[in-house]
Amino acid sequence: MSAGNIRAQLLSWYRRNQRQLPWRRTDDPYRIWVSEVMLQQTRVETVVSYYERFLTAFPTVADLARADQQEVLRVWEGLGYYARARNLHRAAGIVVDRHQGRLPDDPDDLRRLPGVGAYIAAAVLSIAFAKPFAVVDGNVKRVLARLLMIETPVNGPGADSVFQVEAQRLLYRPDPATFNQALMELGALVCTPRSPACDRCPLADFCAARQSDSVAAFPVRNKKMPVPEYAIAVGVVYKNKRVLITRRKPDGLLGGLWEFPGGKIRREESAEAACRREISEEVGLTVAVEAHIARVRHAYTHFKIVMDVFCCRYEKGKVALNGPVDFAWVLPHRLDDYPFPKANRKFIPMLLEGDARRRYRANIEGEQPVKD
Repeated sequence: MSAGNIRAQLLSWYRRNQRQLPWRRTDDPYRIWVSEVMLQQTRVETVVSYYERFLTAFPTVADLARADQQEVLRVWEGLGYYARARNLHRAAGIVVDRHQGRLPDDPDDLRRLPGVGAYIAAAVLSIAFAKPFAVVDGNVKRVLARLLMIETPVNGPGADSVFQVEAQRLLYRPDPATFNQALMELGALVCTPRSPACDRCPLADFCAARQSDSVAAFPVRNKKMPVPEYAIAVGVVYKNKRVLITRRKPDGLLGGLWEFPGGKIRREESAEAACRREISEEVGLTVAVEAHIARVRHAYTHFKIVMDVFCCRYEKGKVALNGPVDFAWVLPHRLDDYPFPKANRKFIPMLLEGDARRRYRANIEGEQPVKD
């Protein structure tokens, strides 16, 4: 197998078949960096609209650095993996303060930025700065596993270093940007996880797995543990035409986002009882559960939730936070002003329907959130 022939076939195929994506029409390191952050663990089709919206809001790294984190999270809302947005925002500040507003092209300086790991560093260095760094993502691992019949499980310990060595060996150093994007594109369009189009693959004649009729056996994966599922109770607490929302701590899962108070249902505890208890523990209020609004199912990376949402009437107490870092009483029609997790967005439209619409749109008073 000739590495030179592989490179030639792959690059020729890519020139004819590459998708026209917005981040491929720029040489601005900032915009390339934003695209690579968004593309981590997210499908290209999903990223395109978010990428364009994000860059409309923050067209330069200086604009992003100046922005309030809440505004960054609001623009990012729905894309998930919110640590990416928080790290991007923090890193932009560092780029402005320490690098005169220019994304560094030194590997060590780039890797010191929050959220910049091996993949993002290699992608930005190769695509934005033409540095000879091979990119290894899920698509690249799959292509290489089949091409070379690599038996190392792609999700096992040490897999990244094994695949990095092979990717670096194949890299076309005169044009690392095109080669890296071509290899990723091949995995996305042809060498797919299921039913790969081997008959259309430019590397079919070089593929060890195809020649041994074992494409389906690669890439090798370790079996994953079953994903746990948790039962959650959440309360939409109404008081004086407003609903109570709380803001999560700035770091960790869904950090910095707003949500309705609630938490896990204990064993042998009803959802309604859990709702009352969680609201009491989390915000110090006594409420009456009036009605069940919705049951929401949502999957995160490592677990799933089944969330029962209740309409609750404020009875007594003053908000005393235990866990959240902020709160606000907000008119329902102003909830779009705040960044929320996707699970909350699934039921928020219901708050303005039916009885809720009649109750809270009939006599709106004031526009600003209130503290009490």
